Amino acid sequence: MAQNKPCPLAKKCGGCQLQNMDYSRQLKFKQAKVEKLVGIYGRVGKIVGMENPYHYRCKVQAAFGTTKGGKIISGVYQSSSHRIVNVDSCMIEDEKADEIIVTIRNLLPKFKLRPYNEDTGTGFLRHVLVRKGYNSGQIMVVLVTASSVFPSKNNFVGAILKAHPEITTIVQNINSKHTNLVLGDINKTIHGSGHIEDSLCGCTFRISPNSFYQINPAQTEKLYSLAVEYAGLTGRERVIDAYCGTGTIGIIAAKTAGEVIGAELNAAAVRDAKANAQRNSVQNIKFVCADAGRFMRDMAAQGEKADVVFMDPPRAGSDKRFLSSIITLAPEKIVYISCNPETLARDLRYLTDNGYKVSKIKPVDMFPFTHHVEVVVQLSQRKPDAHIDIDLDLDELDVTAAETKATYQEIKDYAFKKFGLNVSSLYIAQTKTKYGIIERENYHKGKEGHRVPNCPKEKEDAIVDALKYFKMI
Repeated sequence: MAQNKPCPLAKKCGGCQLQNMDYSRQLKFKQAKVEKLVGIYGRVGKIVGMENPYHYRCKVQAAFGTTKGGKIISGVYQSSSHRIVNVDSCMIEDEKADEIIVTIRNLLPKFKLRPYNEDTGTGFLRHVLVRKGYNSGQIMVVLVTASSVFPSKNNFVGAILKAHPEITTIVQNINSKHTNLVLGDINKTIHGSGHIEDSLCGCTFRISPNSFYQINPAQTEKLYSLAVEYAGLTGRERVIDAYCGTGTIGIIAAKTAGEVIGAELNAAAVRDAKANAQRNSVQNIKFVCADAGRFMRDMAAQGEKADVVFMDPPRAGSDKRFLSSIITLAPEKIVYISCNPETLARDLRYLTDNGYKVSKIKPVDMFPFTHHVEVVVQLSQRKPDAHIDIDLDLDELDVTAAETKATYQEIKDYAFKKFGLNVSSLYIAQTKTKYGIIERENYHKGKEGHRVPNCPKEKEDAIVDALKYFKMI
């Protein structure tokens, strides 16, 4: 395990919240954090750490500005402020990326180019973004400018390339808005193709200036490999990649799945996903530009099914509408990739209250020296008989005329065909009792010591619809 090195910028920057801990202690801290938040759902496996937790960030962005004395600086914003901390080298950023940014900073005065000033609206260069392919070694430099006018463009770019001939492509991104967002919507390729490529888990992905791509590819390979392992794919399964972005997880999973469908609301990301699938000659995957939750509800309404759902939501987690759509589709397995254990704990509570159990949990350290930690969770459908022992003595039941109109199986089939919901005999009995059809209690009460869950409203509504259809209420 690598030994901790002191960072001279730690107090000024504030980006590495765990700078005071050596790496082995950081892993213990994150392990304990995950166990505290989600350990109630199952045993938490040992966190997957890094052999060398330094210089892992293959995406580096620097803000540009000037000091009161007029000196040009570049670096990161101080934590909880808009003050730029001048950075020559960072212990978690790619070293070559840092060198390129310092070169650009030193070249600006020679070409009489000034950083953009947000207060006055004057100046030229706002940010520099450098992306490096972890396996390919390809390098993309994005110059984020306040206007499309680029004085001495060819000479300036030539000077950058002379200092760093290893650069693959250079792009001008135009961001003229008063915003905290780094990138604008317009990209102009100045040198090279305007994108780079990198490989991940044996697949090749195209990375454009605005593309989402994990900043720590070394750990991403471990993260995605773990997620695919948790899916337990055998080559026959139908898989949904929700929040699919540019299709990374889905394309990797397609190698061992029967069919993969990626759903993503961002049209540009869907275009990249289709290009990535074509680049990897993946035939058993398709991408739809749609809200993933609505797409899954529509699938269920049409009687379609899925075996596995991958979900990789943002830090805010998923909302109940999305989670309910998974419950409606009712896949055998859910693989939840989380970048926030707090919202993961909230979402797991909903999923486990609605028919799923947590089978496996494992954290992965994607961001050493920060408090962030990723977690992969495997959930599977909870079979009612797996945790509830219910007396079903039909001979002792007072069967009413209404009950003879439809069997329990007919009600289950109706609920699944119309709503895509799997309803249990227990839930049907509870709903019947609520509407006065069953009077005996032994049907819907478990044996002593067993917890009997209440029927979720969504499933109760489906059962009521069935009871009305069969003229039982």
